[in-house]
Order: sequence, then C-alpha cells, then structure tokens
Amino acid sequence: MIVPALNEARNLPHVFARLPQVDEIVLVDGGSTDDTVAVARRLCPDIHVVRQNRRGKGNALACGFAAATGDIIVMIDADGSTDPLEIPSFVETLRAGADFAKGSRFQPTGGSADITRLRRAGNKCLSVLVNMLFGTRYSDLCYGYNAFWARHLDIFDLDHTSPAPDRADGRLWGDGFEIETLLNLRAARAQLEIVEVPSFEHSRIHGVSNLNALTDGMRVLRTIAREWRPRRRAARTSRNGARVG
Repeated sequence: MIVPALNEARNLPHVFARLPQVDEIVLVDGGSTDDTVAVARRLCPDIHVVRQNRRGKGNALACGFAAATGDIIVMIDADGSTDPLEIPSFVETLRAGADFAKGSRFQPTGGSADITRLRRAGNKCLSVLVNMLFGTRYSDLCYGYNAFWARHLDIFDLDHTSPAPDRADGRLWGDGFEIETLLNLRAARAQLEIVEVPSFEHSRIHGVSNLNALTDGMRVLRTIAREWRPRRRAARTSRNGARVG
C-alpha cells in the first residue's frame, strides 16, 4: 500500500485506524514540516518511510512504487478521502482476473462527499474525451484510488531517480495530479484488463487540498494530448504497412 503524505499528521490516525490487514505500508513523505513521519511510525512501527526526491503527488507515487516489494500495489490518500476499508474490493478485483483495478465514484454504490460541480463536469468531459480517443470505458478518469499487479509497473515508465529540475515548481512532467490520468492512459495503451471498482470519496478530515481544478485540469488535458501522440503515430505507421514492434 502506497501512501503519499505531506503534513498529514492529524489525518493519519484516522486513516490507519481503518486499515485492513496488509503486508506492507510505504509512506512517501514530501518534506513534511509537521510530525507526519513520527506519527506514522508510532501508529505502524513496521512502516517503510521513503522521502520523495522531487515535488508533487506523481513523484511521491513513483518513489513509493519503486520501494514497494509486494505483488499488489494499492494507492490511497493520507487525508482520509479514500477509505482503506475498500482495499479488499480492489484486491479481489485483481485476483478475479483484472490487471488494473480502477476506482470510480460514479459506479453504483460509489459516490463523493467532496467533488464540486465544476470538478464533476470537468471530469465527465475529460472521461468522454479519453474514451473516444483510447477506446476505454472510464466513468471517473480523475480519481486516484487504484490498484494493480506490481508486475505491470514497467509499463507506466515513471521516473523516480532524476533530480528536481531547475525551475520554480521543481517538477517533471507526471509529478503532479496528472499522474492519475497518466496511469490510466498507459494501462489502456498496454491493453491491460481494466475493471472499475465502486468507491466513495469522503471529504478531507483536516487541512486544505492542494488540488486546483483549473490548473490541474489543464495538466490533465495536456497529459491526454501527450499520451495520444504516440498512439496516433503507431496507428499511422500500421496503416502504411510498416512493422510495429
């Protein structure tokens, strides 16, 4: 289980109290200035703490994936918005044959106590666009509660080693909230068996989210465009009769 965290000391007790039995917890700290790491170690002495090397949720997940040793990787948030009690549903979906278990707030029994009308509308439009371009059936593109078999990690091609670039945000492409879309699109491009799992999103317990509907929405749109280009080039090459390897 991968838990990206930045100043979540007040939320971790609520999250860890609802954890089912898991083999490994990897907490990826983003440079917290509160007691996030100390609280995590007090609540779970066996926890594996990793310090991310750049900024953003995407980089945190990439660092966590690289540190994980289990067969199944589950991603949850440290703010209490994703319910750890749903983890068995994701695991069972994988064990039933899926390669990638995709959480969805818009499947029956799913829902959200947090999503705004603007975010809902934007998510819907982006999901429709991706489904048209990639032939997928995503009902909730911009939701990060997912799980997958660790053997598929290489297809996501995430950089967890490069240093932070010399610019204001200190991030590479994929280091932000666009990571959720990136994972979904690369799973689709690799033709993984993707199955959606109903999930209920709760409101953050303490603190304020770093998500910005406008700027992060634009990053998602750019991610779709960037991931579509290789697919389009491959289709053009195939139509021209060249070998595609």
